[in-house]
Amino acid sequence: MAHISRDAASQVEAIEGEFDGRYETLHGTTVGFETYHTESDMTPLFAGLPDDACQCVHQGYVIRGRVTFRYTDGSEEAITAGQAYVIPPGHTLVIHPDTEVVEFSPAEDLAQTMEVVLGNLARLSS
Repeated sequence: MAHISRDAASQVEAIEGEFDGRYETLHGTTVGFETYHTESDMTPLFAGLPDDACQCVHQGYVIRGRVTFRYTDGSEEAITAGQAYVIPPGHTLVIHPDTEVVEFSPAEDLAQTMEVVLGNLARLSS
């Protein structure tokens, strides 16, 4: 059986004062421990993916705070502290301040999505 803790995760991504993410892949699933400090509409980061939306399934649990998922059909749902979720492909999201989640995603699908997201982040940051 494989297991990982936030502090032991080998990949660390951070934007000072905004985001801290720690990741590890276990048996084809990427486990993400993410903390968001500010309000962030992530929609622009998905530009270039089909329907300009994330195409990866995510399962997770909100430890504190709130995440709002927006779907390509125009609907949205807020997931709040203490709630678990399964989010299908075809979404964008808004992260609200002081939010912490643990998320599980298929590693290969997430890697394809993150290639586009990181490219958009670099372009938007310059």
